[in-house]
Amino acid sequence: MQPLYRPQYAQQASTRSPHATATPSRRGIGPITGHPQNQLSQAQSQAQQAAQEAANNRAKLRSRKPTDRVIPDGIEECIIGDGVTNYRQLRELERKLDATMMRKRLDIHDAVNRNVKRYRTLRLWISNTVEDQPWQADNIEPDAFDFNNDLNSSFNVKIEGRLLDEEADSMDSDDSDSEDEADADAMDEGKDKKSKPAGKEYRLSHFFKQMTVDFERRKARELDPPVNWTKPAVTGNNSSLPISADFDQLEFKRLGDDNVNITINLHRDETPERFMLSPALADILDTNESTRAEAVMGIWNYIKAMGLQEDDDKRTFELDDRLKLVFMNGRGDKGYIPSILEDIVPHIGALPPIKLPYTIRVDKAFHDNPTPTIYDIRVITNDPLNAALNAYINNPSYGASLREVTELNDNLAKVVQKISNSKSKHAFFEALANNPTEFFPKWLSSQKRDLEIISGEANRGGGEDARVEEWRCGGKDGVWGSENARQSVTLIVGTAPKK
Repeated sequence: MQPLYRPQYAQQASTRSPHATATPSRRGIGPITGHPQNQLSQAQSQAQQAAQEAANNRAKLRSRKPTDRVIPDGIEECIIGDGVTNYRQLRELERKLDATMMRKRLDIHDAVNRNVKRYRTLRLWISNTVEDQPWQADNIEPDAFDFNNDLNSSFNVKIEGRLLDEEADSMDSDDSDSEDEADADAMDEGKDKKSKPAGKEYRLSHFFKQMTVDFERRKARELDPPVNWTKPAVTGNNSSLPISADFDQLEFKRLGDDNVNITINLHRDETPERFMLSPALADILDTNESTRAEAVMGIWNYIKAMGLQEDDDKRTFELDDRLKLVFMNGRGDKGYIPSILEDIVPHIGALPPIKLPYTIRVDKAFHDNPTPTIYDIRVITNDPLNAALNAYINNPSYGASLREVTELNDNLAKVVQKISNSKSKHAFFEALANNPTEFFPKWLSSQKRDLEIISGEANRGGGEDARVEEWRCGGKDGVWGSENARQSVTLIVGTAPKK
């Protein structure tokens, strides 16, 4: 019937596209053109083959390595004592301990990655000393008009800052004059009693990226240089500041014999950077300052709390009266969650500097009993617990402990495998001793079935006729020494059987 199939249909003449002549046909077998490949030298090829062979050997070793550490059922019937029960209880305890340790370790990683910050109190002492003032000269009358003296009256301003310890942070520093006197005594006699930093020592320059001083215009001297300190940029892997930019006090000296009002401007240096929020955004977040991540998360929490997320499209949300003042994005009454950060950029700005007013006193009445001006500033520091957590996570002994545990687990798996083999031997001899008559036919049938599987001749069922002598013959001419059996054993076991 096959030869009569095609003649039943008329053969149609092959037609070609009118554009076929423009591009020649490239049918059939031909060379494949592509990017030229770099030819490996003989040494490189041999090294590559050796590396591949080593990788294959390692894979074979891993595949043959026992991994089961669970004692098989029925072992307790062959062992005297309660060793099996105790082992299983230890395994259950190990499972619970591993789960608890892993959960705690993940919690530690989460705590470190969240970059938790703490608020601390930075106390600033601002004071000034004077030199060559008219009232300090012994040979000049203060009320006399002497324009021929060579004195250059000057003053020296010192700004010193230190972190208060935990006990001082918990105290209210704005209560009474007695506290101010105690703070002044602490600065004079030794600030270490109230200014010991806990954990890492943060210096004054750590918290600010720029410090400037504005003088009163009517008292400022045109020839005096401006007071302006800017923190140098840190580049490379070294995150520490240079010695010249890591300090606890800032001093400057100027000429003058009159009291001068100044304003000290401190520009904060924070990571991540905080921003000043617009009134519309501050009304939603209930705060005037936040980071970008805090602002986005605050808006997301507001959307969930007010039930504004769309049911059909989870990426969009409705705009209520508060959100409309922030998301003026031209999309009407809908907001788009992936663009929240982009939409709030116009509503965040740089934080204004901290302004500290101070009057430079040069009169004798003040310097007979000088007292510094004290300010307390709330600053953000890293949680000191993070250092301990990082030390725990990066502890080199943890890796050594894991390798030791892995080695013990490998040895335990080998012991369990030996126990399983011993159980199989015990079951074999026990069945043989109990009923040899029924055991031998079953065992021979099982052996024949295994041989059929190895030689590739197994059919459905198999092993029924175990009386044939051919399959039990050994030697080179027997079925066990055939090439099919050798190849099957190599694939199953992983190594070729010995000849």
